[in-house]
Amino acid sequence: MPTSLSQEIAPHLPYLRRYARALTASQSGGDAHVTACLEAILADPSIFDRSQGVKVGLYRLFHGLQKGLDLDEAGEEPTAAAGERAASERLAALAPESRQVLLLATLEGFRPAEAATIVGRSEAEVEALLAEALADIDRQIATRVLIIEDEPLISLDLSEIVESLGHQVTTIARTASQAVAAAGRDEPGLVLADIQLADGSSGLDAVRDILAMFEVPVVFITSFPERLLTGKRPEPTFLITKPYDPDAVKATVSQALFFRTAASLDA
Repeated sequence: MPTSLSQEIAPHLPYLRRYARALTASQSGGDAHVTACLEAILADPSIFDRSQGVKVGLYRLFHGLQKGLDLDEAGEEPTAAAGERAASERLAALAPESRQVLLLATLEGFRPAEAATIVGRSEAEVEALLAEALADIDRQIATRVLIIEDEPLISLDLSEIVESLGHQVTTIARTASQAVAAAGRDEPGLVLADIQLADGSSGLDAVRDILAMFEVPVVFITSFPERLLTGKRPEPTFLITKPYDPDAVKATVSQALFFRTAASLDA
């Protein structure tokens, strides 16, 4: 890939990896699709259209290359757990394109017009797909949520967001040890975890200990996503950047519960 083009694309790659992983509920699956996109650019740089900006062009090319791919197949690896197989069966309940548009608009921050360019739809069609995806969130089965967050205002805000979706917050833990103990007492159906905690402990370590006890989907929240989205393993599959948009939290929580995957951290 030409150096100048590589330099243009590089700042956007961590976020494209985040998006691909959120679509597939898999670090390895999402990263494989991003790698295929980069290889296509390397083979023929002329396919990369910068006319509407590098970021829009990159995501548009990613979508163009994936049009023939079924997301349920991408999300299920040869050794998929039962939870992942069940997720594949539920994919028919929400059209892949509506999930794509929701994540583009919320998690990735694209305007409707930009999302329309990326997926090759009109802006009106994108608005309809967004409404469809949000309606699906409203129909989602409620669960119990463990929040691992040391900032009181953020933990309160996260509580209000997940409760607005109909979920119940069971515990707010400020340290890794508190989180592991809380999960042991009352098994959650979802974990929202900050990375850096009050006593210097790590939300990543807390989640690894919790996943050793039982399977549960996890959404990580951090101010430094680039440190985690390097393409190396293990990394979070679902990741939200601080400061976050409440709609991004809702969309990511919905996606994590939709898959209910045991692979929130690929081992």
